[in-house]
Amino acid sequence: MIRPDIIRDILETARIEEVVGDFVSLRKRGANLVGLCPFHNEKTPSFNVSPARGIYKCFGCGKAGSAVNFVMEHEHYSYPDALRYLARKYNIRIEEKEQTAEELQALNEQESLYHVNTFAQKFFSELMFQTEEGRALGLKYFSERGFREDTVKKFELGYSPEKQDHFTRYALDNGYNLDYLLKTGLTIRSEEGRLYDRFRSRVIFPIHNLTGRVIGFGGRIRTSAENKPKYINSPESDIYNKSKVLYGIFFAKNAIIRQDNCYLVEGYTDVISLHQAGIENVVSSSGTSLTTDQIKLIKRFTRNITILYDGDPAGIKASFRGIDMILEEGMNVKIVLFPENEDPDSYVRKHRTSEVEALLHSGANDFIVFKTNLLLREAAGDPIKRASLIKEIVQSIALIPDAIFRTVYVKECASVMNMPEQTLMNELNKILRQNFNKKMETYRPQIYPDEQVYPAEKQITEDPNLCEYQEKDIIRIMLLYGEQTIPANGNDSMDVISVAGFIVHDLSIDDLTFQNPYYQFIFDDFQKEMEKGRIPSEKDYVNHADPSVAQLAIDLVSTPYELSDGWSKNLILVKVETEILKEAVLSAVLAFKAKKVDQMIIRNQQDLKAAADEEEIMALLTEQMKLKGISREINARLGRIVTK
Repeated sequence: MIRPDIIRDILETARIEEVVGDFVSLRKRGANLVGLCPFHNEKTPSFNVSPARGIYKCFGCGKAGSAVNFVMEHEHYSYPDALRYLARKYNIRIEEKEQTAEELQALNEQESLYHVNTFAQKFFSELMFQTEEGRALGLKYFSERGFREDTVKKFELGYSPEKQDHFTRYALDNGYNLDYLLKTGLTIRSEEGRLYDRFRSRVIFPIHNLTGRVIGFGGRIRTSAENKPKYINSPESDIYNKSKVLYGIFFAKNAIIRQDNCYLVEGYTDVISLHQAGIENVVSSSGTSLTTDQIKLIKRFTRNITILYDGDPAGIKASFRGIDMILEEGMNVKIVLFPENEDPDSYVRKHRTSEVEALLHSGANDFIVFKTNLLLREAAGDPIKRASLIKEIVQSIALIPDAIFRTVYVKECASVMNMPEQTLMNELNKILRQNFNKKMETYRPQIYPDEQVYPAEKQITEDPNLCEYQEKDIIRIMLLYGEQTIPANGNDSMDVISVAGFIVHDLSIDDLTFQNPYYQFIFDDFQKEMEKGRIPSEKDYVNHADPSVAQLAIDLVSTPYELSDGWSKNLILVKVETEILKEAVLSAVLAFKAKKVDQMIIRNQQDLKAAADEEEIMALLTEQMKLKGISREINARLGRIVTK
């Protein structure tokens, strides 16, 4: 258990823009920050972060929350683990008792998989540094690869011993569940039922997620003479999906944002060598074909990718499909070719950092131009191949979403291929039309058989039995302005009262309640806290333990709109809500009361239709006249004219 005072310290210390900024590239827009939403695929930013309120809100998919909610949603953490993550980030000490074997088994399955992997990583690392076998075989291997000890510790590298079931037995002796050892793939059970370690006698590369938690492992044999696969990886599990993971992303994300560029390499050692040389904005797809999810992961931090190749033309051509996928996501792609028989790892080990940086900068070629030149060399002297080349190049250009970029590439490629620009443009337009027609073929508009008008033209009427809008407006005002003051009697009196105090007092006198249970909960909570002499703030509800309350609070205080500076520059004065707060509060309260009276009138009319006794009818008619009089009075104060 985390003590309440420590939770409060964490919530007060965590800055939403810093927490979200670790995962999403944000840019300033007015008082807020915006970026591409990490929870759904979008090309135009609708993800807003409000540092002043400590919240995020996507106006595209609706996801919203505080710093804790973001970590929970993004990393699928439990509430306590999200707090622990923030505590580590901000160096807040949490004193907790060590978990027993029984408590470990009681953890939910996903958390248990994380715990098993963390335990395994520490085992592999400590064994490599603290045992004779580990130093002689594991640490020696990394040393021979040129990795310094600080680099080895940074990436939490390790070694799995040669004994068949060394790790498995050690984990079981320490209370870890065999089921989780099998699910993470750390342990394998043979057909005969024998248990053995997946990574035995291999050097270990832990694979971290965006927050630095170990989700899987890569294991490499130490010598090529062994009759085994060079690399083996953890199988997929509830926490490890290789198509959604990039090796090194945890260590690279901040550098990617700073440099506004991501270097993409093939292997673990390429990433580590470049990091050791001071080039930290680098990740690896770990030998797998590049996937859309991996591209989107990079896109959270930058729109620029530079792919580093070892100079093998066949390997480069095989990767063209993956690069086309990058272009389709609207990203910019460059290519750097290393000298023949060199890969990033070997080149970095043989050259100074300044020489590596020079190659990365001077050797970076735009992918479209690079692809054009590469295919041109292959098609030299063959007109049929050249014609095929033109189609292939234009197909790549057609994937680029931005029309201006497409036009620039057409011009550049026409120059490289020494052919009329219009020829390429005609082919491009042809492909674009074909792609558009394919999309239209799969599109089927929704048909409304009982309607003769478009859905937008349908008359939408509010349910007279509900007052959602009026309830929502009152709670919104209480959350935003509860602590601010207005004249106590609603006029220009010298006596003042808090907005929350005015609303609570006014509604309580008339014994009015909310139909929405969450609105009623917040209202009651305000009333309860004010009786203790404290007025809650919006942060009390934005950070609420109940996610439904937190989501509601964020939805109420968030808006995608900001007042443009152009109004003031053009001397157009626009009053904001804080400047007419008294009127806004009175209007909200009166509108709520008007709606309540309307509901009472409707119920009274229904009772009149059902009444059979003359005395009852007369009483109901009297009540109806009284209610309509109250309705006219309230609406007159609102400036409304009642016609019914």
